[in-house]
Amino acid sequence: MTEAKETKTKKSKPRYIPKRKVCAFCRDKTEVIDYKEPEKLRPYVADRGKIAPRRKTGTCAKHQRLLATAVKRARHLALLPHAPGHVREAEAG
Repeated sequence: MTEAKETKTKKSKPRYIPKRKVCAFCRDKTEVIDYKEPEKLRPYVADRGKIAPRRKTGTCAKHQRLLATAVKRARHLALLPHAPGHVREAEAG
C-alpha cells in the first residue's frame, strides 16, 4: 500500500540583486568636499535633516567621512538646516 506522493515544489523567483552604486565623488575624482557649497551637499541630507547612509547614497567610506564632516560644518554655519523644523521653514521661505 505504498502510494507515490505528489509533492508540489514552489518555484522560487530569482533574487533581485540591485546594481552596485558607484561613489559620485570617486567617479568625479573629487579630493575635497567643500562645506561652502550646500547645493552639492543637499542630495546627501535626508528630508528630516539627517545625513543619508552609505547604503543609500553609494558613497565610499572615505568620502562618507569627508561628507559627514562637510555637512556638520555647513550646519554649524547655518548653510544647511540642522533640525526637521528648519527644513520645512527653509523650503517654504
